[in-house]
Amino acid sequence: MAEELHILWTNDNPVTSEKMVCMYAHNAMKRGWWDRITVIIWGAPALLAARDEAIRSKLAAMMKDGVTVSACRACAEELGVSDEIESLGIELKYWGEPLTALLKSGATLITV
Repeated sequence: MAEELHILWTNDNPVTSEKMVCMYAHNAMKRGWWDRITVIIWGAPALLAARDEAIRSKLAAMMKDGVTVSACRACAEELGVSDEIESLGIELKYWGEPLTALLKSGATLITV
């Protein structure tokens, strides 16, 4: 069975975003610590992903190396950044039900 990690990214602090979310997800994928990693952008980090060039660059590198990045569609729409998020190749979807299913299943989830 594949080992899968989900990172729920809700903190829009640029340092935390770069030095925890992006750094851990990217290194964990490159070093094979997990078979699959999904970063879920929820809330304010959607603005960082859309507008912060350093974060955009890190997300692109992570995705190139196999990290899946997905964002809450409702959040992106309400924040007016849907087009920017999609232009990065990030999936937009309504995450309420899938997150609930992850939590109920006991899946490995880090919330930042």
